[in-house]
Amino acid sequence: MATTVAPPPSSDANVDSADLASFGYRPVLHRKLGRYASFAAGFSFVSILTTIFQFFGFGYSFGGAAFFWTWPIVFAGQFLVALNFAELAARYPLSGCIYQWSRRLGGELVGWFAGWMMVIAQIVTAAAAAIALQVVLPTIWSGFQIVGEDTALTSASGATNAVLLGSILLVVTTTINVIGIDLMARINSIGVTIEIVGIAAIIGLFFVNAERGPGVVLQTDQAAPGPYWAAFLVSGLMAAYVMVGFDSAGELSEETKNPRRVAPRTILTALSVSALGGGLMLLGALMAAPSLTDGALATEGLAYVLTAKLDSPAGKVLLGCVAIAIMVCTLAIQTAGSRLMFSMARDGKLPFAARLAAVHPRYGTPVLPAVVIGLLGIGLLVVNLGNAAIFATFASVCIVSLYVAYLLVTVPLLIRRLKGWGRTAEATDASLFSLGRFGLPVNALAVVWGIAMAINLAWPRAEVYTPHGGGWWMLWAAPLFVLTVAAVGAIVHRFVVAAPRAETSGEPAVQPA
Repeated sequence: MATTVAPPPSSDANVDSADLASFGYRPVLHRKLGRYASFAAGFSFVSILTTIFQFFGFGYSFGGAAFFWTWPIVFAGQFLVALNFAELAARYPLSGCIYQWSRRLGGELVGWFAGWMMVIAQIVTAAAAAIALQVVLPTIWSGFQIVGEDTALTSASGATNAVLLGSILLVVTTTINVIGIDLMARINSIGVTIEIVGIAAIIGLFFVNAERGPGVVLQTDQAAPGPYWAAFLVSGLMAAYVMVGFDSAGELSEETKNPRRVAPRTILTALSVSALGGGLMLLGALMAAPSLTDGALATEGLAYVLTAKLDSPAGKVLLGCVAIAIMVCTLAIQTAGSRLMFSMARDGKLPFAARLAAVHPRYGTPVLPAVVIGLLGIGLLVVNLGNAAIFATFASVCIVSLYVAYLLVTVPLLIRRLKGWGRTAEATDASLFSLGRFGLPVNALAVVWGIAMAINLAWPRAEVYTPHGGGWWMLWAAPLFVLTVAAVGAIVHRFVVAAPRAETSGEPAVQPA
């Protein structure tokens, strides 16, 4: 018979355990995370060093220097979403938060599809983040270019090498996730601290070595041909790709001390700090770039500016900070995804639920979900071996899925608010984070924003999905991916989740030692 893992013998831990029990769950995960570790989980998922290094060239190639303004616009929209998530994190401090929030607001079916869409997106996102090593490691040392000579992700050899490096990284992050949340938290927190120091150093380097003033952000002469509004919308995908995953603090609620108060703050802080650091880094890069017209800024991005301004051992150290950021970003994504998979499985909402919900008695981790996400991520990379369009395609389809999953939370929440959710005792505890009377307008704006961004991300633009040519299925990759995931999800739900079972247990098992 399965046994539970006893929580640490402290009054705070007992309160958190009793709180979890009120939702019908036993405390089997190890509650180890403090405020900084919770913040680090969200910050490392956003990981501006990882994502801006990946996507800066993409944004600049379409919008020119003025694409900078997409950054504060996307932050404002995503902050509306984060405010709603913070309110929900205070009321439902549960692992697998997107699934848990959605099903408590919109019912079992809506919640299941939100969780299904999110877990698929996290698997693809982990693979996409791991690819980013290709942007940095060969720049640090040519020996990291194991396959061919062309390091660009848009080349066949660069894409193949990215798959190799990414697969190695996923093996490492899977191992860390299996060993335990304590090790993961230490590595993640150290990595985030290094990333923050690296961000500050890069910003300082750019501003000290500026070639032009801040007025550069008004220049549109390097934008793609055609009406500027169209180019601006495409360039905005860069910021949209970056500012996701801030909900990770909520995903780890059952491993966070005092999550009702910690998680809401760290969700908002992770996004805000990321937006501030990223905005300054974008501005500094545009001011310090040796040239805005030689094409290097669009093809090489921040690495071009950094190596041009600091082509020395110190520059290699800063690029090393970026590599560390990529590692902890991949680690955080995989951790969040494994907790979501665990949360759904313990409710019997996934195939092989009993095994996926099993928690290792010593490590206190759901081992199988971490392994599954790692293997599926590697599988996705291998399937795309040699595909030069892997970068843009992976990024686009996984981020569209994330935005759809977010909508499956904010839309049911809006419906509940219209029915009076904000006036219930559950939603008006004065000691918890609350939007109060601003909840309805903030929620409504968040829904409008989410729909607009999902459409913008999924729009079948040849310059995004088939820049070097390709089949019609690549052009329509994002909507086709979402529809395919939904269709497969409907089949799984109908024949696996909704199928009658002889006995159902809502409690997770603990693996034998």
